[in-house]
Amino acid sequence: MSQSHVSGVRLLPGRLVLTLYALILALPLLWMVISSFKPSVEVYGRPWNLPTAWKFENYAQAWEMGVSQYFVNSLIVTSITTALVLVVAALAAYSLVRMHNVVARLTLMAVMGSLVISPQVSIVPLYDLLGRVGIIDTYEAMVLPYVAYRLPMAILLIRAVFLEVPKELEEASRLDGCGSFRTFVNVYWPVSSGVLATAAILTIYYTWNEFLFALIFVNSDELRTIPAGLMAFRDALATDWGVLLAGLTIAAVPIVVVFLLGQRFLIAGITAGSVKG
Repeated sequence: MSQSHVSGVRLLPGRLVLTLYALILALPLLWMVISSFKPSVEVYGRPWNLPTAWKFENYAQAWEMGVSQYFVNSLIVTSITTALVLVVAALAAYSLVRMHNVVARLTLMAVMGSLVISPQVSIVPLYDLLGRVGIIDTYEAMVLPYVAYRLPMAILLIRAVFLEVPKELEEASRLDGCGSFRTFVNVYWPVSSGVLATAAILTIYYTWNEFLFALIFVNSDELRTIPAGLMAFRDALATDWGVLLAGLTIAAVPIVVVFLLGQRFLIAGITAGSVKG
């Protein structure tokens, strides 16, 4: 028996456990998708059966009843938040790598310490602050807290990659007459594409699914994102579970697609961005 065959046999129990675990995780999502094509009576009466007639109109009805607006709002908030996090985190990480003084060390400690702060404990002061600034019930009321809470992790991931950039590249850039910003653009930004993709995926996942801030800081139904909007959607469709599940499926599709397309960047970026120095 070859060594590779023996290794495969040894790995078989682990693979079976992982496969079973994946099936358990996928089962609720699969049930939601199948049930979204059913009328309400079948969701209750035949929960594990395929629909007798596939009701594609559930999706059209959900879209027309408000999911379209929630979807657009989520796209706007998620896109702005992700762009701001990537740009600000990359510039902050670059500054922390270049600076070697007490300010840089204290800033790094503050960034690391902020990771342990739960967003829930800041709801009251944040609401008061946003109210004083006058941006309650606006996109900014969601974007600014999201950026603040996603920056620390993004900074640490990107900083770890920047620490690995050879000093010779920066020195060559300076010899070519590049200043600090051009060095950042020409040297540091290109080599961080993997970790930037990782930070983007993590930010998109958090922002798209965030519920509490979107519910408390926004009152207008026209500005609600998908998680908060679907709560009102549920109340309006207390008995039409097929349409409600169609709305939930629409909300889940972008995150599943982003994860499937970016999983290799996510794994590589987290590995490369493990905290160093």
